[in-house]
This record gives sequence, C-alpha cells and structure tokens, in this order.
Amino acid sequence: MPHITIDSGEPGIRGLFAFRPETAGPLNALAEALLRGDNTLTRGERELIAAYVSGLNECRYCTASHAAFAAAQLPGGMDLVDRVRAGEAGAEISPKLQTLLAIAAAVQRSGREVTGDLVDAAKAEGATDRELHDTVLIAAAFCMFNRYVDGLATHAPDDPAFYATSAERIVTHGYGHPAPQPAPQQAGHLG
Repeated sequence: MPHITIDSGEPGIRGLFAFRPETAGPLNALAEALLRGDNTLTRGERELIAAYVSGLNECRYCTASHAAFAAAQLPGGMDLVDRVRAGEAGAEISPKLQTLLAIAAAVQRSGREVTGDLVDAAKAEGATDRELHDTVLIAAAFCMFNRYVDGLATHAPDDPAFYATSAERIVTHGYGHPAPQPAPQQAGHLG
C-alpha cells in the first residue's frame, strides 16, 4: 500500500505524476530527452540502460516498465533484455554497450565508482563523450526515479500485459503522453 493517498489509482510513477502534475512535466521531459531524443545510442539501448539500473536497484515497477520499453525496441526482444539483466547476453550486445552498462552499474553504486579505466574501456570500444554523458545521466536519473517510486511504496502490477501496453504508448507517443483513461460509465435511462 502506498505511503500517500494516490487517488488516480495509477501504479508506480504514473500515480505519483497524477498526484503532483507540476513535477511530472519536468521529470517526463528529462526522460523524453534522455531516452527518446536524438542520440547515437538507439532508443532500445537507452531503455536497456534504464531497465538494467532499475533492476540493480530492485525497483519492480521501473524494471518491468523499462524492460518492456527496451524489448519493444530491440531486435532480441524480452529474451535479450532478460539475458542482459542476468549478465548472460555476451555477444548479443555490442562491446560498446557492454562497457556502457558497466559504467551504469558503477553509477548505481556511487558516481565516484566511475573510474578512468571504465571510461577508457568504453572509449576503446567507440563510445563518444555524448554517449558517456548520457549513460551516466540515465543511470543517475533512474536511481532517482527508482527511489521516488519505491520511497512512496507505489503499486507495481504483476501482469506483464500491463507493461506491454505501456510500451506501445511510450514507443508510439513518448513520455508525457497521458495513459488512456477508462471510459466513464453511462447512467442508464429509465422509462
């Protein structure tokens, strides 16, 4: 049960955004810029970084959400996402992405754990300064998002179909696009 009253009934960060729409705008804009804006890393790769960090933080809602968003945009789908999160993907992702995930994991532990050796390894695999910057910021932002969601004990649906539906909306419309609301029930007419 959430620590605050979330009248919208929405799970995870969606409920928190409904609770405080004035903070939702800037947070959605950050997610849109980091995960969907112009970049040499694909949208799927950036969502994979978000899912990976969320998994390290054990945030069920964000892990399931961003795993679904990554799977919808990567050729290997959810199988690849699950294998990467379990450390089993090996050759299925580029060496550059492997080094960027190592940097993201270091950020998740502490920003000071991003060492020159990790950066040099990523650069040796072709990572640009922009990719390094964005990887660190995605990892840092998702530590914040994960703590926001879990710190207020939001609900995380168990049904993978919920996250697949959310993935369709995010892939098509992006962050900040409201989730469809159920149609209001029509009152019956007598006589």
